[in-house]
Amino acid sequence: MPQQSKPVSYGGQAVIEGVMFGGKHVNVTAVRRKDGEITYLEVPKQDKSWVMKLRRIPLLRGIVSIIDSSVKGSKHLNYSADAYADDELEPEEKAKQKEKAKQKEKAKQKEKEGSGWSLSMIIGVTAVAILSFLFGKIVLTLLPVVIENFLFKNAFDNQFLHNLLEGGIKLILLLAYLWLISQTPMIKRLFQYHGAEHKVISAHEAGEELTPENVQKYSRLHYRCGSSFIMLTVIIGIFLYSLFTYDNLWERMGQRLLLLPVVLGISFELLKMTNSVRDIPVLRYLGYPGLWLQLLTTKEPTNEQVEVSIASFNRMRELDAKLANVSATSEVPVATLDPVKG
Repeated sequence: MPQQSKPVSYGGQAVIEGVMFGGKHVNVTAVRRKDGEITYLEVPKQDKSWVMKLRRIPLLRGIVSIIDSSVKGSKHLNYSADAYADDELEPEEKAKQKEKAKQKEKAKQKEKEGSGWSLSMIIGVTAVAILSFLFGKIVLTLLPVVIENFLFKNAFDNQFLHNLLEGGIKLILLLAYLWLISQTPMIKRLFQYHGAEHKVISAHEAGEELTPENVQKYSRLHYRCGSSFIMLTVIIGIFLYSLFTYDNLWERMGQRLLLLPVVLGISFELLKMTNSVRDIPVLRYLGYPGLWLQLLTTKEPTNEQVEVSIASFNRMRELDAKLANVSATSEVPVATLDPVKG
């Protein structure tokens, strides 16, 4: 009997007025334009062999996946932001911008014809994505330490209780930040598209036909979500930090920075584990803290938003199948897909 291939665990990301889905061979973003049209950004995956090897190493694969997602996701966020800004322009200004874009594209194409992406371009995109991620993580890691030390430094000597309070402060800051930004109209719509992304994945995993009516029946919460990962880093940090002692604030902060990759790696493995046991009655509760956080990071989408999510998912699956056939006989060329369709 032939061995069945393992089902693909699809992931996605909400962008401005749209959704990005990642397949085995391609990442696709669908964006709803102001005139109602849906346009696409289609980017074939071209992972280096050493990156693929690192993705197979437990603990390390989590950090690699986070960095990789940040780098690739930034391109799709930029596309959606550019599309949104373009829709807001007056016709005359839009014509000027299109002419500038043509000239810029010609310059890029000329550079690509010479040697593909230049080293400076690759380093630039990667550095911005990594630094943005690290800045957020470092602030969320160190600020609670400083606040807890200021408020409770001389209250007691039990370091586990200090770590517990630090985790509580971190959670409060996180929840307050998410609640605050969710009050803005644009972020609220972004969170609606986040909910639409989850609903489509859940409907697909249940074997449903992807129609807005069918998809809307499913929960906007999903075990395999970045929001769940953030919650896990808070919980894991409390217990991991308690394995080490410190003598002063600077030593405590240094420990947090050194242990940050370990926290991220363990949290990623735990996220994978909670997703794999979500159908087991007792063990499914392990993923509940992350689902609770998603009550803030997702909102119920409209049918129109679900349509965009379905369009992105279907396009990704269509291209994934085509590229799978191509890669079976030859290497997938960059020119297989149009950079922007629509």
